[in-house]
Amino acid sequence: MKKWLVAATIAVTALSGVAQAKEWKTVRFGIEGAYPPFNKTEADGTLSGFDVDIANALCKEMDAKCVLVAQDWDGMIPSLLARKFDGIIAAMSITPERQKRVDFTHKYAQIPSTFVAKKGANLDFSKAGLNGVKIGVQRATTHDKYISDNYKTAEIVRYGSFDEAYLDLANGRVSAVMGEASSLEEGVLNAKGGDQYELVGPSLTDAKWFGEGMGIATRKQDKDLTEQLNKAIDSIREKGIYQQIAKKYFDYDVYGD
Repeated sequence: MKKWLVAATIAVTALSGVAQAKEWKTVRFGIEGAYPPFNKTEADGTLSGFDVDIANALCKEMDAKCVLVAQDWDGMIPSLLARKFDGIIAAMSITPERQKRVDFTHKYAQIPSTFVAKKGANLDFSKAGLNGVKIGVQRATTHDKYISDNYKTAEIVRYGSFDEAYLDLANGRVSAVMGEASSLEEGVLNAKGGDQYELVGPSLTDAKWFGEGMGIATRKQDKDLTEQLNKAIDSIREKGIYQQIAKKYFDYDVYGD
């Protein structure tokens, strides 16, 4: 009888240990650093932007130390799964395809996607209108997927970063670049010579390709971190901290409905 009681006590203790949420005193975020105004790399190598400010605000709300890890876009999810960092906050859209590999917090932003081109380009965005037209996208993004699915006769040019795509747009190697409207504004329209360009084409938010907004990606086994981040997102919005940060970067409601 005593042996049974001891075994039962050990079992209950073990189960209680499993149920207890991990105390996240340090949270490491993977950030690209090449997608302004969400994230960019300054001349001194430091990371800045909306994602950086939100990450710091969330860590403060969680009473945790925030560590930012620069990571190229192509390696974001593999690096998360390899434990190089604990979460991805890099304007990553929540999509069913990504949810097969990682979990997401609920959204922290949502922006329509569109195209930027030189003024007077007169591009036709019907299904056949971009036949043979060179369109630049960042590789392995929702924009890459959308173009591939909807403009099969266009010539898709894929880049490791948007900066490379913008350079080819300026040099005439591509006719347009697709991306989130705010990033196209920051990277092209608000840059030197930006008055030569304009946003063109449809405003796209279809959840099939662009998901439910931008979320923070986490490993599936780290449910406790996902839950704590969700609470922190809700909290900084309720306190108005989110809105104060957003006003630094956007002239409109970046959170959406």
